[in-house]
Amino acid sequence: MSRSQSQYSAVAGIDLSKSSKSDLDLMFLQILKNGIHGISFSAYLENQSPGSIISEEQIEARMKIIKPYVKWVRSFSCVDGNEHIPRIAHKHGIKTLVGAWLGDDKDKNENEIESIIKLAKEGNADILAVGNEVLLRGDLTEDEIIGHIQKVKQEIPNVPVGYVDAYFEFVNHPRLCNLCDVILANCYPFWEGYPLEHSLAYLKNMYYKAVSAAKGKKVIISETGWPNLGTPDRNAVPSYENALVYFINTFSWANQENIDVFYFSSFDETWKIEKEGDVGAYWGLWDKDGNLKFGKI
Repeated sequence: MSRSQSQYSAVAGIDLSKSSKSDLDLMFLQILKNGIHGISFSAYLENQSPGSIISEEQIEARMKIIKPYVKWVRSFSCVDGNEHIPRIAHKHGIKTLVGAWLGDDKDKNENEIESIIKLAKEGNADILAVGNEVLLRGDLTEDEIIGHIQKVKQEIPNVPVGYVDAYFEFVNHPRLCNLCDVILANCYPFWEGYPLEHSLAYLKNMYYKAVSAAKGKKVIISETGWPNLGTPDRNAVPSYENALVYFINTFSWANQENIDVFYFSSFDETWKIEKEGDVGAYWGLWDKDGNLKFGKI
């Protein structure tokens, strides 16, 4: 057993005090090169944000960067050019978790629903996610979200349909949970202020709460991650080493337990600073220019 392997336990995770930066870089690269299940696909370039029209060319360029390392991509919207993401992913042999963004604008919601149905009928969606953290933001009621999901399920009976939200929302909303074909749970120890050394145990706790609520349905971790720069959230501290350890712990556990994880995120996105503070810009495995941030031996 190698030095770096001996420092890893699927129960406790990596002992950072015994792992050098070189050890972490090597473990990260090994996991990435072996391929991870999925990643949240961030298409926005510098000076772009939701509402910007994104081009097929920029999606293509970014898809080629991540293609060697992922089996699935997750998209968040089906309008303003985002509808090209699943089409281009399928062209490259990557499966798709296709998201329709729902908010407090009813007209925009209808456009999203029409577009996600169209993409699914074209055969470009492997799983559909109708809404993302809508309950967490308070944009729509549970009944309104259920109405959108029912419409999609009626139109698309042969593709699994789910809804994305924080893991605890599925515990709190059993009707919504029962309607979904698959449970898409966002699990962020960082945003709940947990220190890195306890983050793996807390991630497992989040996941198994969603599993309990799912009552036998498949649970996918639709988002999790750790930033490498920015302001701490209580005891959760962004750093290069912490981001590496969290990634390694997450996929070592997920691979061992056969759990599907979509890591957040592919590329850094500067626009997120406005809503999440400075830390919002540094969740990517690649920087905003498409350069891999970690594993630099």
